[in-house]
Amino acid sequence: MSLRKRLPIGISTFREIREEGHYYVDKTPFVARLAEGGKYYFLSRPRRFGKSLFLDTLAEAFAGNRALFEGLYLEKHWDWDKRYPVIRISFAGGVLRSREELDDALIVQLSENARRLGVTCERSDHVAHCLSQLIVDAAEKHGQRAVVLVDEYDKPILDNLEAPQIAREMREGLKNAYSVLKARDAELKFVFLTGVSKFSKVSIFSGLNNLYDITLEKDFAAICGYTDEDVDTVFAPELEGLDREEIRRWYDGYRWDGPAMYNPFDLLLLFKSREFRAHWFETGTPTFLVNWLKARQFFTPQLERLYSTEALLSAFDVEAIEPEAMLWQTGYLTIRNKLDRGGMIGFELGLPNREVRSALNEALLGAWYPERRGLTAASFELYDLIAAGDVAGLRGHFERLYAAIPHDWYRANPIAQYEGYYASVFYSHLAALGLSITAEDVTNQGRIDLAIRQGSRVWVIEFKLVEGEAPTGEALAQLKAKDYAAKYRAPGVEVIELGIEFSATKRNIVGWQTA
Repeated sequence: MSLRKRLPIGISTFREIREEGHYYVDKTPFVARLAEGGKYYFLSRPRRFGKSLFLDTLAEAFAGNRALFEGLYLEKHWDWDKRYPVIRISFAGGVLRSREELDDALIVQLSENARRLGVTCERSDHVAHCLSQLIVDAAEKHGQRAVVLVDEYDKPILDNLEAPQIAREMREGLKNAYSVLKARDAELKFVFLTGVSKFSKVSIFSGLNNLYDITLEKDFAAICGYTDEDVDTVFAPELEGLDREEIRRWYDGYRWDGPAMYNPFDLLLLFKSREFRAHWFETGTPTFLVNWLKARQFFTPQLERLYSTEALLSAFDVEAIEPEAMLWQTGYLTIRNKLDRGGMIGFELGLPNREVRSALNEALLGAWYPERRGLTAASFELYDLIAAGDVAGLRGHFERLYAAIPHDWYRANPIAQYEGYYASVFYSHLAALGLSITAEDVTNQGRIDLAIRQGSRVWVIEFKLVEGEAPTGEALAQLKAKDYAAKYRAPGVEVIELGIEFSATKRNIVGWQTA
C-alpha cells in the first residue's frame, strides 16, 4: 500500500506541492496538449476547483523548471531547452470596489512582473501601455516570445454584480487590458485565462475574440478536479475507514461533457477531517445568488432538472444573466446529459451531489422561509417522518411550517404571491436534508412534481394551488389518472401517492390526500 503524503489543502503553488511531498494528481498531459494545439485559451471552472494550481503548473513548465516535473508526464514530453518569459496576473486575492482600484492593482502586478523579468515600464500610470511594453520588452530581453497567464480574470466583475454600474466599470477596465493581448500577437507564445464565468465576447472579449474556450471540450474535461480513478489510486492511503460510495454521493458528479469530477477542496478536507460535510459550500455561502434567485421568483424544484442550450450557458453579462448560466458557471448546477437533436446541441442540468443539494437548499430556505428559529429541530423531525413513512405526521409538520410565516412577510414579499412559492418551500426543506429527490420526473403520461426515495419507500407527490380555502381533490386525481407511480412500483418497494393542495388565501395546506 502506498505511503500517506501531506494533503495540499489551500496550496496552489506547484513548486511547494512537488518539493514538500504533497499528493499531486498529474495534470501535466494537459499542459503538453495545450501547448501543442494552440495559443489562446480560456477555461471556466467553479471556485476552488484547482484553476490556480494548473496555472502555476503552466508557469513552471514554460519557465523551464524541469526538476519540478521529474516522474511526471511532462518530463519527457516538453522541450526543456527553451525558457519563456512568463507574465502573471491574478485577481484571486482581495476585493476591488472601483475602476481606480482595479487600475492600481493591475499596475502593481505589471510592475512586479517587470522587475522579475528584468525590464521596466515607462508608462507605469497606464495599464494598456504598461502591459504592451512589458510583453514586447520581455520577449526581446529573453529571446523568446512571452507567455501571459491570467487567474480569475472575471473576479472584479463578479464581486460587484450587486452594484451594476461598478461592475460595468470593471468590465471596461478589464476589456482595456485584455485587448492588448491580441495587438501583441507577434510577441506572444501562449495565453491562458481562467475564471468562474464566461462573459460574452461582445462585452469583455471583443478585443480578444480569438480565445479558444475549452470549458466544454471533452478532451479537457478533467483538466481540473479529481476523477474516480485519481481517488482510488493517488489518494488510496486516505480511503481507509471512509465509505467509498458515500464519498461519491457527497462530492462526485461535476461534469463538463466528460467524466464525473470531484471538487479537490472537498476531498482534501474530507481526508483531513474524516467528516462528511459541505466543505466547499461553507467557504463561500452564495448570499448574492440566493437573493438574485429570490428576486426572480425562481422555482427551486427546477434545480433537479433544467434544460439549456450551449449559447444560453454562455449568455453571461452584467446586464443579462440567465439563471441557468449563473447556476452552472458558479458550480451549483452541472451537466447531467448532453442532448443532440438534429445538430441542435443542448444540455440537461442538475445538482451535482449531496453537498450542493443540501447546502444550497438550506441557504435558499432562508429566503423562502423567514422564520429560521426552530427550523433545525424541524429538519430532524422531518427526516424522521419521511423515514417512518408517517403521512399524517408529515402533514402536521408542513402545516406548522407554513403557519409560522408572519402575514407581514407575505405582504412585503411578492415571491409569496405566486404558486411556485409553496412548492419551493416544501422542496427546499426536504432537499436541505440531502434526501434523494427527483423533480418533474418524466413518465409516459407526463411529469411528476416530486418523487422522494428513502430506503425501500418512494413518495410520489403532486402539487396544486386552489382558489379559495376548500380542497378540490385535483392533485390526487391527477396522480391516479396519469398513474405517475407506475414507474416506481416493484417488489419490495412501498409507493406513497400524495396529492397536496395549497390555498393562497389561507396561506397553508388545505388538501392532503394519499392512496
